[in-house]
Amino acid sequence: MSYVSPFLRRLVFERAGSRCEYCHLAQSGQEATFHIDHVVPIASGGLTSAENLALACVSCSLKKGAKEFSMRSGRRVRLFNPRLDDWNEHFEWHGTLLEARTLIGQVTIDVLDQNRRLILAIREEEKRFGRFP
Repeated sequence: MSYVSPFLRRLVFERAGSRCEYCHLAQSGQEATFHIDHVVPIASGGLTSAENLALACVSCSLKKGAKEFSMRSGRRVRLFNPRLDDWNEHFEWHGTLLEARTLIGQVTIDVLDQNRRLILAIREEEKRFGRFP
């Protein structure tokens, strides 16, 4: 585990608007504090720098783990990178269901299991409280 300074932690939270940069879940209303994610994992040479850190809800963080790529039909496809990619280019909402616009989006949705039953129920509740994107 790598030390993230209070300055970097604040920067990451503010830049993300206190939302998971992968699934857009809001930190408000969640009991567990969101994680500071190394987009490119330390094990792959990623640095603890503003350019390589993203805010991730606990679920996205744990499911992503130290991955930055996944295999799809025999091809290595990288996951969505919040520091390089435009979220709206790769994803779109259909109600509370997250759908992919690109292969990167689809692989990210699959790896992070972003449309599992529990997260859909959480999004419905967040929608009722006005916290859903």
